[in-house]
Amino acid sequence: MWLLSTDRAELHFFPSPQDVEGGYAILSHVWDKNEQTYQDLKALQRRCARTGKNPRELACKKLRRSCEIAQRHGYHWVWIDTCCIDKTSSAELSEAINSMFRYYSLAKVCYAYLKDVPTPYAFRSRMAQPSPFESSICHTRGWTLQELIAPRFVVFLSMTWEPLGSKSDLAGNVEKATGIPASLLRLERSLTDYSIAQRMSWAADRQTTRLKDEAYSLLGIFDLHIPTLYGEGRNAFQRLQEEILRRNQDTTLFAW
Repeated sequence: MWLLSTDRAELHFFPSPQDVEGGYAILSHVWDKNEQTYQDLKALQRRCARTGKNPRELACKKLRRSCEIAQRHGYHWVWIDTCCIDKTSSAELSEAINSMFRYYSLAKVCYAYLKDVPTPYAFRSRMAQPSPFESSICHTRGWTLQELIAPRFVVFLSMTWEPLGSKSDLAGNVEKATGIPASLLRLERSLTDYSIAQRMSWAADRQTTRLKDEAYSLLGIFDLHIPTLYGEGRNAFQRLQEEILRRNQDTTLFAW
C-alpha cells in the first residue's frame, strides 16, 4: 500500500498495513472534482526534489490539512484514496478495492471530513429538520459506509477541519441519519451480528458515481473478495449477490 508522509506529503510504499511502524491515519471523505491523483503527487514530489521545496506546502488543501492533523496527533503516515492508489494499474486498483475495508479497519484513526458541515451549528436543527451533521452528503455516498463501519476509531471533522466528535460519541446522530445501529458504531456488537438484509439496508439509499461501485463498495461489509471487471456496470451487483449466496446460508438476501 502507498502512504503519504505527514511531514512532506510524499508517497512511500509498504508491503502491508502491518508493516507501518507506529500505524497510520486514514481519511474518509466525499470526492471533489479535480482531486490530486497518485500521478499528480509523484510529479509534485519530483519537482520539489529539484527545487528543495516541501511538497506538502504545494499539495491541495484537503491533502495538506489531512497531513497536518495526522502529524499533530503523532502519526507519520496517512492513507487517502484519491492519491494513494495508482489507478492506471488495473492490478493495483483491484487489490486496493478488495483491501479497502482492511485498510480502514487497521488504521489507528479515521478522519471523516464533512465538507458541508459548519462547526458552530453542526447539530442545530430547526422545526424537526435534520441538523447539518445528520444531513451531510457523507451519509449518502456508497463508499463512506464501509469507511464508517470498518475503523474502530473515527473522528468527524467539520468543513473547517475542526473536530465534531467521535463515532462513538455521535452514534445516536449517525444512527438517525443512516439507520446504522448505534450499538455497532459503539463496538458493542460486531458486523456479523446483523443479517445480510440488515447490512444491505444500510446501503439502500446510498449513491455511487459508477454503477459497479454499488457492489465494490460493499465487499468489506460482507467480507468478500471478487475480481473487478472493466465496464461491467450493474452486473457487479449480481456477482456480489451470487458470492454472498455461495458463502452464506442467510436467505434474507432474497429481499434484495
